[in-house]
Amino acid sequence: MAGGEGKDARKQAFFVRLLALLDEYPNIFIVGADNVGSAQMAKIRHALRGKAVILMGKNTMIRKAIRGHLENNKALGELLPYIRNNIGFVFFKDDLQGVKKKLLELRVPAAAKAGTIAQSDVVVPAGPTGMEPTMTSFLQALNIQSKITRGQVEITNDVNLIKEGTKVGASEANLLAKLDIKPFSFGLVLKTVYENGSVYEASWTNITDEDILNKFQRGVKNLASLSLAIHYPTVASVPHSVITGFKRVVAIGLGTDYSFPKAEEAKKSLAAGPVASAPAAAASTSSAKPAAVEKKKEPEPEPEEEDGDMGMSLFD
Repeated sequence: MAGGEGKDARKQAFFVRLLALLDEYPNIFIVGADNVGSAQMAKIRHALRGKAVILMGKNTMIRKAIRGHLENNKALGELLPYIRNNIGFVFFKDDLQGVKKKLLELRVPAAAKAGTIAQSDVVVPAGPTGMEPTMTSFLQALNIQSKITRGQVEITNDVNLIKEGTKVGASEANLLAKLDIKPFSFGLVLKTVYENGSVYEASWTNITDEDILNKFQRGVKNLASLSLAIHYPTVASVPHSVITGFKRVVAIGLGTDYSFPKAEEAKKSLAAGPVASAPAAAASTSSAKPAAVEKKKEPEPEPEEEDGDMGMSLFD
């Protein structure tokens, strides 16, 4: 009886703690905890102290606690479909990117074990391996081209050894161990985000404010282009239409006696701009050319010729 009472007390304490965290923290990371040992988990808890709180527990108990708390917060029901497999909760109030960055930093390198699923593509780089020449047959069995250089095996080309999502074979795991390559890492894996009642995939956290702004600006440009093409005014196209209309009215004012304040400003700017100095520049250029020609012809004066010939000599 004492053991049963102790178990019930622990369950009740877990429910109380989970519900208190759900009420206190508006944001949650649902994380995968496969291959995370107790020592690594202790380091993660210590590193997140003051920023976030980690809670691990049985999925059945978590679902039961959330269902019993829906009357206080219906939005929590969005979490239920994601409570499966080996997961945990990371509760935090703000600084989503900071907590995410800390979780990624706390991952530790891990060797590839036979039978596990590859977390990412594994590429063995070309170059010396440090293995003895007797290992060439081992590499040939894996279709890896190699040669002997200075008494050791050298891989001649980069090798795509394992593809993401495939099972790691014994030979591949053995080769990576011999090369001392640890291609994977273990730690808490971000799966889903619960933020103020909204649930979305953790990959969405990679989107920055700049990305959102750029997408919005592209959308506005596309809307304005479409509106102008079909002659249908929208908030996005009206500024372009107004500017185009104003330019046309100014052009009419410049070409006729019709005038208005903005047209006068345009006339003054044109008069004071490069166009006004163009005649002087042209005059100085035309006056400089004959001088250059005369200077060139002074050493060797040519005999008198017909006008047509003189014209040809000047332009040659």
